[in-house]
Amino acid sequence: MKNFSKVILLFMVFCAASFHSQERMKDYSRIMSSTNVYEIEAFLRDAHPDDPKRIILRPRLIKMLREYIKNAKAGDQRVKEYQEKISLLVKRGSTKISFDEMNAKIRQAQIAKFQRELAEKGNYSTKVYGASSPAGLETPKDQLSSEDAASNRMSAEEDKEFKMLMSENPIEHKNRTVKILNSLFDNDPNSAESIVMITNKSKCNMIMRIEGVGYTKYRLPVPANGDNTIVVKKGDYLFSSIVCGSQYSSQKTVQKAIMVSLGEN
Repeated sequence: MKNFSKVILLFMVFCAASFHSQERMKDYSRIMSSTNVYEIEAFLRDAHPDDPKRIILRPRLIKMLREYIKNAKAGDQRVKEYQEKISLLVKRGSTKISFDEMNAKIRQAQIAKFQRELAEKGNYSTKVYGASSPAGLETPKDQLSSEDAASNRMSAEEDKEFKMLMSENPIEHKNRTVKILNSLFDNDPNSAESIVMITNKSKCNMIMRIEGVGYTKYRLPVPANGDNTIVVKKGDYLFSSIVCGSQYSSQKTVQKAIMVSLGEN
């Protein structure tokens, strides 16, 4: 009984320490004197919309970001990031981005990618809803050493299947790309299909298997450090794959465009 009491006491001490640690991380008592970009940005994300400190801190942050950009050297990676922050701060009270906004950004990036891909494959004139004048795409050149390294992490049977799935002929590739683009542009909630995007951050090629009810099954090859997209019927699915020898399995309900990221390096 005494041991049990000690365990409870230690647990309570741990929780209290954790709580106070979190409180210290969220301590904005000196925020008005802060000159730290990320600290002020965090405050604007967390603070109540009617907090009067916003009136001073929001323009201060914008000024600090503009000052950094003004003095930045060519090629500074933070310039684009800070420009985006200024754009958000001008339109709203903070740089906080909602899930829907993030989803829209991913959607637009995919639209641009597939439009460019269609143009690269031969300037097809097939009508795509919302597409106007796509630009060219720089497709990756053959890199045998890296491809072989990625393939060697798969079984011989799965490697053969992966290469077969990746070897679409130009017509099949064009038709699939047009279908994906049309689905990306289609915002009809009553649509029977939706987009699934798989991002593979590992050093190994993989095949994502998406299994639904009955005979509804899809196979999507995703190269190492790459991504791939597929249009599936809306419904409940079991997603499974082998990533660098490790099993992945997850149940997902697809009712709108989703993105699955696997294999952190």
